[in-house]
Amino acid sequence: MFGSMQRGVNAYAKVGMETSVISASPHKLIVLLYDGALTAIKNAANHMAAGHIAEKGAAIAKALDIINNGLRASLDKKAGGEIASNLDSLYVYMTERLLTASLQNKTALLDEVQTLLVDLRDAWNQIGEKPLQAPSMSNYPVMASA
Repeated sequence: MFGSMQRGVNAYAKVGMETSVISASPHKLIVLLYDGALTAIKNAANHMAAGHIAEKGAAIAKALDIINNGLRASLDKKAGGEIASNLDSLYVYMTERLLTASLQNKTALLDEVQTLLVDLRDAWNQIGEKPLQAPSMSNYPVMASA
């Protein structure tokens, strides 16, 4: 009985995620990628602690996929200049740390990548919260009447 209910819950969650992705702005999609990577890393840490090797590997593989094929792939190095280049280097570093964490079973390395991702997600959220504002008319000189 509970197995079929769990499948229903999983199907509902999948539909909810698909709906979020379909209706999301490009900014929100990046937030969803960060959240997905963070969830995968949390799952990897839990599996690592429990000694579930295969599940740990799958969770780290998912985080790597999101970082490399989602976050890194979305960078526009021409338009983004130095910032995009620096983010690319940071994503490469995260990839290396996740691989090392997997090979050496070091949760501290997972925590390090998690902290970096949280900082980036929070900064990305702050950028998205600020609406573009039209320049204030008070910044322009008043033209004298003729």
